[in-house]
Amino acid sequence: MDIEDLAARVKAGERRALARAITLVESNRADHRADATRLIDALSGAGREALRIGLSGTPGVGKSTFIEAFGMFLIDQGFKVAVLAVDPSSARSGGSILGDKTRMERLSREQNAFIRPSPSQTQLGGVARRTREAVALCEAAGFDVVLIETVGVGQSETMVAGMADLFLLLIAPAGGDELQGVKRGIMEMADLILVNKADGALLQTAMRTCADYAGALRLLRKRPQDPEGYPSAMTVSAITQDGLVEAWEAMTELADWRRTEGIWSATRAAQARAWFEEDLRQALLARLERDPKIRALVDDLGDQVAAGVTSPTAAAERVLAALDT
Repeated sequence: MDIEDLAARVKAGERRALARAITLVESNRADHRADATRLIDALSGAGREALRIGLSGTPGVGKSTFIEAFGMFLIDQGFKVAVLAVDPSSARSGGSILGDKTRMERLSREQNAFIRPSPSQTQLGGVARRTREAVALCEAAGFDVVLIETVGVGQSETMVAGMADLFLLLIAPAGGDELQGVKRGIMEMADLILVNKADGALLQTAMRTCADYAGALRLLRKRPQDPEGYPSAMTVSAITQDGLVEAWEAMTELADWRRTEGIWSATRAAQARAWFEEDLRQALLARLERDPKIRALVDDLGDQVAAGVTSPTAAAERVLAALDT
């Protein structure tokens, strides 16, 4: 594969080349991983920086509908928008529906938009393992805003905050009743809470829900990465587009403040280091999987643990001891 040519075409903003590049970095084949590393290195000096926005929310809150409306709004403002949508993979078959393009039909037809659904492959954290690399590719391709849609609210959905500049949490009207069900961790990570579907008969309910979450945010400890008034809760409607202007103004205000205060660059540096350590852990695990002796030992000890002959902790210690021999 001509990596230099692919990198040049990605930099030129060719959507087909970008799609091919993302397919390459998502592959688990050893030869593809080597090519993907060369590609990322070739593009690392592009010097382009997009606003990375992570977005999560409870199932049925209207994430895809909101992203399409918000993406169309941004395009009307003159921005190029990339959407990286992560679909849950079946733990049984490994397959995913990958239906986001069909749910964002208008946005998918826009020349200045790029939508890429990816399977989570049972990866925890609401994002695919290679989503961070896909974000870097979209930046190199010249997109101004990259929206990262997670699988949905869950125990480890906050991982997307580790690759985004801003983290949005979408809530449905009457979500105040679900306040206890939303993990504290994701509440603490959110920069903006957007109560969606604030229109028609649900408008008053949405406003009450927004007030509930605004009150909950005031009880949380103030974060050093926030100016006065953040994090905040707002109402939006993906159908009528009410609140989109105000939400975008809040996002840009927060992003600009973090740039001015030096928080933006410090956060990105910390994120890069954290993902280096995560990649290192994954590479070490993959190496263990490829070692036939270690693999056989793991299988044998796994059977012993399942049979109750040895404890998981003792079995893990034996595997670690085998690495030192």
